[in-house]
Amino acid sequence: MGKQALVTAAGQGIGRAIAAALGEEGARVLATDVSSTALADLQHPNIETRLLDVTDRAQIADTIATLDSLDVLVNCAGYVHHGDVLACGDEDWDFSFNLNARSMFWTMQTAIPLMLVGGGGSIINIASVASSLKGVPNRFLYSASKAAIIGMTKATACDFVTRGIRVNAICPGTVDSPSWQQRVAEAATSGGITQAEAEAAFVARQPMGRVGTPAEVAALAVYLAGDESSFTTGQAHVIDGGWNM
Repeated sequence: MGKQALVTAAGQGIGRAIAAALGEEGARVLATDVSSTALADLQHPNIETRLLDVTDRAQIADTIATLDSLDVLVNCAGYVHHGDVLACGDEDWDFSFNLNARSMFWTMQTAIPLMLVGGGGSIINIASVASSLKGVPNRFLYSASKAAIIGMTKATACDFVTRGIRVNAICPGTVDSPSWQQRVAEAATSGGITQAEAEAAFVARQPMGRVGTPAEVAALAVYLAGDESSFTTGQAHVIDGGWNM
């Protein structure tokens, strides 16, 4: 691939899988995360790791300033808030939108000038099928913030379509990740059921009869990062095992 990529939230789950897959494809990857422990064993000749808190605009600017070029930006940082509109407080709203949406606004705003110097690039924002695409119980705040990501993606794609910058969103369904495993555990505790029963309830809503894997999402990200997708921009790419058919 030979491209310079920056991946946020690369310490675990989808972000980690994307960073690893891009490195395997030959991209030079700057894999960032708020946790040094999570990054510690992400080792590959093409991957450099660095601490980055994407809720800090200055840290974003400092990180991107160290790059001579940038061809691919993958925004993975996010948080899943559980509850309906009545269970959402102002602090919940601020935290989720700062991490899920504002961080992507900041990274795109900081990265695009560098991409323009290099003649263009590909931005990949991790949204969710739980957004403007599908209503999901107890995902009011999460869905609102992920819908904002889809809106920012389409708007930015329109603004830079003639300047060599493509912007796409990936909208996963339920994916087996540390975040999902935590939600399974919480569902088991709150529902007074076993871990296996809670996991089965998540699986039951998937038409394919299973949840997805981070590697499957990463394969789509590699495609969107590469030249093979050069005619693709402004899209919300659903990868959910048929949940939103």
